[in-house]
Amino acid sequence: MSQFVPGRGIYTDIKTRLIPYYVSDITDGFTYRVIPAAVYIFFTNILPAMAFAQDMYDHANKSYGTNEVLLSSAMAGIIFGLFSGTPLCIVGVTGPISIFNYTVYNLMEPRGTPYFQFMCWICLWSMVLHFLVAITNSVNFMRYVTKYSCISFGLFINIVYIQKGIQILAHQFAIRDDSSGFASIVVALVMALFGLAAHFFGTKSHYVHPLFRKFVKDFGTPLSVVFFTGFIHFGGRLKYVDFARLPITRSFRPTSPDRPESWYIPFWQDISVGDVFLALPFGILLTILFYFDHNVSSLMCQSDEFPLKKPSSFHYDFMLLGITTGISGILGIPAPNGLIPQAPLHTEALCVHEHDYATGKDRVVRVVEQRLSNIIQGLLTLVLMTRPFLVVLGQIPQAVLAGLFFIMAIGALNENEVVQKLRFLFTDPLSRENMGFPRHYFLLQRKWFLIFLALQLTAFGFEFGITCTKGAIGFPGVLMFFMILAIYFPTFIPQDQMRMLDSQAADDLILKSLKFEKNE
Repeated sequence: MSQFVPGRGIYTDIKTRLIPYYVSDITDGFTYRVIPAAVYIFFTNILPAMAFAQDMYDHANKSYGTNEVLLSSAMAGIIFGLFSGTPLCIVGVTGPISIFNYTVYNLMEPRGTPYFQFMCWICLWSMVLHFLVAITNSVNFMRYVTKYSCISFGLFINIVYIQKGIQILAHQFAIRDDSSGFASIVVALVMALFGLAAHFFGTKSHYVHPLFRKFVKDFGTPLSVVFFTGFIHFGGRLKYVDFARLPITRSFRPTSPDRPESWYIPFWQDISVGDVFLALPFGILLTILFYFDHNVSSLMCQSDEFPLKKPSSFHYDFMLLGITTGISGILGIPAPNGLIPQAPLHTEALCVHEHDYATGKDRVVRVVEQRLSNIIQGLLTLVLMTRPFLVVLGQIPQAVLAGLFFIMAIGALNENEVVQKLRFLFTDPLSRENMGFPRHYFLLQRKWFLIFLALQLTAFGFEFGITCTKGAIGFPGVLMFFMILAIYFPTFIPQDQMRMLDSQAADDLILKSLKFEKNE
């Protein structure tokens, strides 16, 4: 007879994943693939985070800035690289947490509640709740999460990235003149064009040698950032354009003028007992957000499309996330969690491909499963907090951030299943056979194909819609609702159709730690 064993999930993760594979996680990292993966994920992690820093800087009265986001991202990369059971999962500052942070500010500032103390209590409550969720093995519920939730959420994140890119460009007209605004649009669009061209050249074309194509794919995005940062200095008419750049502050110092030089937040001072307990419901919302966001990121970077050989860790990693959440509150920085789309992009960057000349396509033969690339990108982020590199960071035009958002979003959207289904619907039926669509699209009954697509678009619509309202803080509840709703799809969709429409998010090797038998 099964029985509840507190901490069983954490114990299983440490016993079956962390301890047996820790040495190989280091030694397996001594290979070339780690270098481009670390460089690529460093750029795709830190530059969007800078845009979120700008978002919080503008909407929360300079409470968070470049240094806070750098410190949060560096801490997350180093701690999860060194100690997590899923080092492939990239952890950092996300769009949802930036929305959460400035929404809390807008709610609490009129009450006169000290913001950093209140946020610290939110994070401390959330840390306790993370521990409770992990100890009670409640992360097990993630075994019921299917690709429906992951794909819908991935679509949401990519559309938000496009939205953020547009917002950055629109903001240029407000903080600079029209010439800067229009020039920024051109720089962002041309950068996106080149970045996406590099990606498609490296993955879809058959020109030149596969090794060169792989190099272009590995370094195309970072080189686009470097090139277009220098592009504004090329002279000509550009020298008359006043491009807005990333705002920077003193090295290793907090941004907000309302807090002391120290990173430590005296969370027991100047805050009432009532506000301490008022922080609890916010802590619950933050925990729900991280429960979904982080674990889905972990599932996506260990998706069954990647031939992974090492098992996973969910309960232990969620407890570790609780620790970083509590530390973030005490330091007065945004709490980091799993990143979409960066986490699966990290795994993709670590894939070793082999060119099959018989089919003319590259195929993935293995994934370099290690923890060095995560640690390296975390250390590189920490180095950015030193003055020389802060100055370099301050030279990046905000238009380049917009271009990077477009590259990441459009590249990921092209592979998103919802977009593929929409493309299938609007493709000439006589041409579908030669367009490379999945075979099950042709076997599905049109009725259930359309119903399931509508359900995916509905989830996306509600997720995106609530973030555009004053009720944005309720975003975690929307995520949880659709995750639970997906469990009931088999009650009204025929089983033969359901098997083709949806499936578990990862294979049995990865989900093993979520399916352990409590009576073993």
